[in-house]
Amino acid sequence: MKVSKALSAISRRDLFRLSGQFGLSSVVLGAGAFAGAATLPEVVRAAQTTYEKRFAKEPKHTLKMGASGFNAQNLLIERMGALEFARDLEERTEGEIRVEFIGDNQICGQLNCVEKTQIGVVDMYAASTQNSAGGAPYLNVLDYAYMFPSRAAQYHFLYSPESQKLLREPLEKRHGLKFLFSHCELRGLQMGKTFADKPTVSKLEELFGTKNRVTGTQLGRIAMQLLNLNPVPVAWEETLDGLKQGLIDGAETWASAVAYANMSPVVSQSVDLKFFCGTEHTSMSAKVFDSMEGHLQDAIMESAYLAQVHVQAANEAALVKTVGFSDPQLPGTLFVEHGVRPAFLPDDQIQMAEEMCSPEYNPDPWAQWRDRLDNWAGGIDTYKSIYEVARQIPKDTLPENVEPRRWWRSA
Repeated sequence: MKVSKALSAISRRDLFRLSGQFGLSSVVLGAGAFAGAATLPEVVRAAQTTYEKRFAKEPKHTLKMGASGFNAQNLLIERMGALEFARDLEERTEGEIRVEFIGDNQICGQLNCVEKTQIGVVDMYAASTQNSAGGAPYLNVLDYAYMFPSRAAQYHFLYSPESQKLLREPLEKRHGLKFLFSHCELRGLQMGKTFADKPTVSKLEELFGTKNRVTGTQLGRIAMQLLNLNPVPVAWEETLDGLKQGLIDGAETWASAVAYANMSPVVSQSVDLKFFCGTEHTSMSAKVFDSMEGHLQDAIMESAYLAQVHVQAANEAALVKTVGFSDPQLPGTLFVEHGVRPAFLPDDQIQMAEEMCSPEYNPDPWAQWRDRLDNWAGGIDTYKSIYEVARQIPKDTLPENVEPRRWWRSA
């Protein structure tokens, strides 16, 4: 497998010893530099070098980042940028800000990192916007069905200054969160053992009536109900067992999430339904951000921009070269290793799904949530406005070719 073994290659006892000596964040940040296997002495040197660099002077601010289930190894599968952000922010501020990266669900998980940021247990967090929507319901604004036609459209929106009034400012005002950056994929259905012996899905109707895990997003649930996909709330940590035992037919998530969470062994088909956002984002407490000196606020935004640019390129490469979400698939990828078949539905089937469930064609089921989100955004038509921004670029634009922009500056 073409993923980092830097930490998995050393014993748990050695990991605890190194963490006690240099701190877990220094070990994780140091190991994150390895793209392949590393010996214990190499990990020790990397941890020591990172530690000496980070602790050369006393920081003015130490920020705790609750990174849900992420670590140096799986962040080379789903490239969502948390380590790059932390590393760059420390270097950019010359140690004035130190980031304590706390992953592996040690301080918070996908469902509660948002709440722990809001109450001050951590200062920033990394988790999907869909799982975080329970604690910050305005994040549902990203989940209107088929509002984004492509990953490129998602990146274009996040870079757009218009994302300030449509996403970031209402989120900050209502939930006290500053949205920094995000990875971008579109959700599909990850089918378990009940689809292992079936032909690769090519028609939408082959999915009708299946029972599928849904995240915390209320809008995603609406789309699944309209597509006859029987949404069942299942905690992310329990999804793997549900698929393995056949308790659910599939799970709505995205390809690299399957790979990073070690779900590939129990997924048989990855159906690219792309019916709403899969956005593994990083946000921080707006109160903490506002308490920073101006030059440190600028540094946080510039590091967020660098992380966003990194994610845009790195995750697109990882989808093909690490995950195996492509046709044809590359040998040595996780999906090939575990026999996961990507199912890329024809355009007419995606169009059929869009006509069944999107607000553009079927507005009534969305009306209540749409009114709620519009009111939270100060009366803006959130769906129509984001829909239009998402279509400012040609439909066939490649995600890696979207022009990066500093979204907090005016156009």
